[in-house]
Amino acid sequence: MATLCSKITAIKTMKNILTILLSGYVLLFTCSNAAAQIKTGYKVYGVVADSATRKPLALITLTLTAMNPNNMPVQNALSKNDGSFEFASINKAKYKLSIYAVGYRRLELTIDIKTNTGTDTIYLKPDVKSLKEVQIKSEKPLIQQKSGKVIYDMQADPESKANNVLDMLHKIPFITVDADGNVMLKGSTSFKVFINGKPSGMMDNNLTAILRTMPASTILRIEVITIPPSKYDAEGIGGIIDIITVKNANNGYRGTLSLNEHAPEGGPGTGTSFTIKEGKLGVDGYGGGSIYNSPKTNFSTTQQSYGVGPTLLAQTGYKYDNSKNAYFGTELSYEIDSLKLISAEFSINGYNNNGSSQQVSSLTNAATILQGYDIGNVYNGHGGGGDISLNYQLGFKANKNRLLTFSYRYSGYGNNAFSNLDLSQEVNYTLPDYRQPNNQSSSEHTFQVDFVSPVNKINIEAGAKAILRTDQSNYQYLSLDSASRQYENVPSLSDQFHYTQDVFSIYNSYQFSLNKWNVNAGLRAEQTDVDASFVSTGTGVHQNYLNIVPSLSANRQLGAGSLSVSFNQRLRRPGINRLNPFVSRSDPDFITSGNPKLGPSTMNNVEIGYNMGNAKKVSLFAAVDYIFVKDFDLQVTTFDPLTQITSATYQNIGRGGGITLVLNANYNPTHSYSISFNDNTTHFMLNGISGSSIIYLYKWSSNASLSNNLRLQKGWSLNAALNYTGSSPTSLQGVSNGFFSTSAGFNKEIVKSKLYISAAIKNPFTKFRDKIVTTTGLDFAETNISQTYFRSVSISLTYNFGRLKSDVKKSKNSIKNNDLNNNSGGI
Repeated sequence: MATLCSKITAIKTMKNILTILLSGYVLLFTCSNAAAQIKTGYKVYGVVADSATRKPLALITLTLTAMNPNNMPVQNALSKNDGSFEFASINKAKYKLSIYAVGYRRLELTIDIKTNTGTDTIYLKPDVKSLKEVQIKSEKPLIQQKSGKVIYDMQADPESKANNVLDMLHKIPFITVDADGNVMLKGSTSFKVFINGKPSGMMDNNLTAILRTMPASTILRIEVITIPPSKYDAEGIGGIIDIITVKNANNGYRGTLSLNEHAPEGGPGTGTSFTIKEGKLGVDGYGGGSIYNSPKTNFSTTQQSYGVGPTLLAQTGYKYDNSKNAYFGTELSYEIDSLKLISAEFSINGYNNNGSSQQVSSLTNAATILQGYDIGNVYNGHGGGGDISLNYQLGFKANKNRLLTFSYRYSGYGNNAFSNLDLSQEVNYTLPDYRQPNNQSSSEHTFQVDFVSPVNKINIEAGAKAILRTDQSNYQYLSLDSASRQYENVPSLSDQFHYTQDVFSIYNSYQFSLNKWNVNAGLRAEQTDVDASFVSTGTGVHQNYLNIVPSLSANRQLGAGSLSVSFNQRLRRPGINRLNPFVSRSDPDFITSGNPKLGPSTMNNVEIGYNMGNAKKVSLFAAVDYIFVKDFDLQVTTFDPLTQITSATYQNIGRGGGITLVLNANYNPTHSYSISFNDNTTHFMLNGISGSSIIYLYKWSSNASLSNNLRLQKGWSLNAALNYTGSSPTSLQGVSNGFFSTSAGFNKEIVKSKLYISAAIKNPFTKFRDKIVTTTGLDFAETNISQTYFRSVSISLTYNFGRLKSDVKKSKNSIKNNDLNNNSGGI
């Protein structure tokens, strides 16, 4: 007996403008051709239409029930796009035809096929009263826990309607965001970001800008994989953030479109995610773009040196810039047959930015000015890249859960930048004007094979992988010749390099149940070969090393909650930015460089988590995560009293570890009001050597968020939040100041489940805030102050569209290159 396959929603009328005036026009008649009766039986067919507009109604539910003592349904049907429906192969009998959909009064007709007579036109009456009485009886849980993974349901959070993804991350366990929009996972910038379970080049190269562009309303959920199993690459101390943009697709289409505006910092933006399914072909996609303007803000630096001949360096200035970026990605899946599946992914992104800055610098001692200059910088840049991958999945007739997958991925990225720097008002400073053009590109090829097979009650996974990376750069320092007034290249100050990193790995993991525990245990081996040639300095890097990394996680249900215990080992390989010995002199008094002798860092991670009360009035997630490391690569800052220049580079000096405490609580005292609290607190326990001195970093850093949401009648909801970003280390010697922030907003449902408008204001009473970073050393103390816009307003419009009927089939294994870390500095 056929059963109804989906609920049908047929309300497309604006709730606050009109009352729901829906009716149906049903034309039914029977086919009584004698020849047809002999071969196939009778048919019941007709058309469903709106009585007011005379337009056909699609996806209206119809049920045909035999009128006999059992009253058993014979068939179910849905009207097509043209309103037509059909019940085929019907015997001569008496039937009851039921027609119903949301917004209509249920209609029942009696059809007696024995008489071979049709039915009259029937009009449906609107069921306005029943719609007004619909109430939400339960809430979706914001947080779910699995072994080594925490899942945040973005669609269950009302604030997602008005914010971008970057604004929402502070509500998610283990994730923090600093004042500049830099994302950290478990207090570290070493992690990987996926989109829909796949690596993304644009996230590797332009993370903050893309997350700021993505409307949170287009995101289904965010998965934080803090203890990745052995099938994932070992790189990344923090783990993986996986952003899921699409829902399970059915035949048809569905998607979300959002338009937004932010001011005074920010600008217009748009984003979308969608799913299309037709037969064996499925298409998932996401995209967006934005214009981001940063108006003029001030900055300053002061540095006091001690010892013999103490000095004071004072720098003040301002800057402003604007940028544009856009991205698009899609995944296509085609089910060749029940055992063969082919899928492909493609994404592309690009950006363009420009701006300028002005800085005044003076170096003085107790008696006089030692050095001074003004420097102006006008800069611009553009770049972009793309990913393309192909997966072939093969099943087996003997066991459909046994899968063999072959995958290939190519990723490429390039950028071009140009800076024009002019010096004036020079005192004891002879550096001429200069320009800095830079062309950089990177490419990556990945080959992978995965095999999954259940054996008795154990699920076994195994695979092999090769990642071949290439980076190259042509950075030039063009100095103005005073005689010819031409800009000439200075090779000693330029940066040309060619860099390759090849990673070869194999893994094996096992998932099984042991007593009441679900266990995932595995082992991964990774061989790394690095070859770099730094042309400008005449140096190179040649490294090769083998790492064997274990992984173990277990999860147990405890009543309404679950307990998770996990352990794994992770790596942080030094990237090209940390290896490159090139000395950056964008600020002549503060220079930075990489260290070609830098080696990889190994980290051990233990985590215990507990989750309870999903979808009830109270839900709670708590976790303790402990990391211990040795030979950790950290940035070290030194001051040279002879040249009066401060230098920063990386060294494998870190010892110790850190503890992260996570608490996330949600309380729904009524169906109309909810309150949530999220706190990520990390205690850093590190020490290292700078010169001949031992430096200790023992510091607590906390980030907390308190959010409230009140749902009112007629589709209104209000929200307010208080956030605290605590003081946190920027290096072994540096620390930033903490601050509080506030926000309030509303969300209005204009068309039920379709169209929303949202607006929010942040920090209404404070226009600017100062980010203060203090760095101390043996013979100096430095303070950097950056002014940022604090007050902002935003408005967004979100539209949900489409209908679906059956699931898209996707490859269960594909390339996940999570072995790169974000080398943007920080711990």
